[in-house]
Amino acid sequence: MALASSINCAETDLTADFRDQFLQTFQHMMLSRVLEEKLGSLYRAGGRIVGGVYLGKGQEAFSAALGIQLRKGKDVYAPLIRDQAGRIAFGEPIIDTVRTYLGAVTGPMRGRDGNIHRGRPKEGHMAMISHLGSMLAVASGALFARRLAGTLGDSVGATSIGDGGTSTGAFHEGLNMAAVEKLPMIVSVANNQYAYSTPNTRQYACENLVDRAAGYGVEGVTVDATDLASCLKAFRAAVARARSGGGPQMVVGTLLRLSGHGEHDDASYIPDKARHAPNARDCLQVAEEFACAHGWMTPAEVRELHEEVRRTVDQTVSKVSKEPTPDPYKENWQALSCAELVEGQYKA
Repeated sequence: MALASSINCAETDLTADFRDQFLQTFQHMMLSRVLEEKLGSLYRAGGRIVGGVYLGKGQEAFSAALGIQLRKGKDVYAPLIRDQAGRIAFGEPIIDTVRTYLGAVTGPMRGRDGNIHRGRPKEGHMAMISHLGSMLAVASGALFARRLAGTLGDSVGATSIGDGGTSTGAFHEGLNMAAVEKLPMIVSVANNQYAYSTPNTRQYACENLVDRAAGYGVEGVTVDATDLASCLKAFRAAVARARSGGGPQMVVGTLLRLSGHGEHDDASYIPDKARHAPNARDCLQVAEEFACAHGWMTPAEVRELHEEVRRTVDQTVSKVSKEPTPDPYKENWQALSCAELVEGQYKA
């Protein structure tokens, strides 16, 4: 097992392939940011969105850099609440997102579940469980089931968690199983400095969260999660190691979420000094500056992209706003996806 290490974009080999992936990921980040800003405004308007809204502002680079390494339909992805950018990079169409938030019957959850619990398991996109740490067990279980069925091949699994979630029992159980079984799983830990309002200093005693990886026999790296180039390099390497039989990989990204825990939270507990620290940089702005500095985009092209993305989001919301919500008197509220397994109908 390799020692924990850190990734720096200065070490990144800027090949044409890397440039193309960087620009594609930047587009996913932009789409995620604009989409979530729209969802936030719909929530604040009142009545349009039922339930909470949790934005990934400031976390898009870390999230999308993982999602873009995965293959939809072949790999397993179990995102968390701030992984809208990762979902988009993995291939989730934004109409699935909007339909779920607005409760449309046409969405993947048919208007029945919480707005962040959407997924398409048959495509490897796992529906999120809110209880922190649970998705490690889901991703581990999916990979282990494929192994038992002889269908694992070179597929990998990936899931996300925050700094606070790493203190849960579910995190320990899921990661321990993955490590013992040497499953090809990548665990991205977004250390956004606060578990809701609890700071790092009250969460863990080790110097860095990546130190926990060694205790499980897992390889771990840390990365500046505000820097897209560094995130891409870190996740590229982690996914490659997992695919080649290296077992679970942990990538810890350091950042500061640029919004409250949810849209109901003003984050007044975050001191002003923390808001001006290096890890509080806006990853979207950092990525834009990096792309322009290397001649990959011009400021005019960035503005054009933003306008195109904004139009796409507005058109999607307009379309979904006209779609029906569930009729409680006509819906079949069957809980299980397999009719033969519904209680009272199963026959041995």
